[in-house]
Amino acid sequence: MSEEQKPVTVNILDKEYTVACTDDEREALHNSVEFLNGKIKEVRSNGKVVGSERIVVMAALNIVHEFLEHQNSNEVPDNIQDTIRRVHDKISNVLVDPADQP
Repeated sequence: MSEEQKPVTVNILDKEYTVACTDDEREALHNSVEFLNGKIKEVRSNGKVVGSERIVVMAALNIVHEFLEHQNSNEVPDNIQDTIRRVHDKISNVLVDPADQP
């Protein structure tokens, strides 16, 4: 199991992003992207939200709402919360838009 972070290209809302993650995190990253794209598709199909940025924000709000509802109804162990927080922080810190690269 390698702890070296490697670039992985993912596609979110028809746009490519490069994310650095370890081999151990790769499957979770792909599952997260797939889940996010599913939520984006739900928001898009609703047809009430226009614009990529707004669609992503609404999808994120839906995900957070579902997470908080689940958290309130089923106490999530601290170690899972910590893991989710670490993965979220890593993804946030390493998302790189290819247009921003030199």
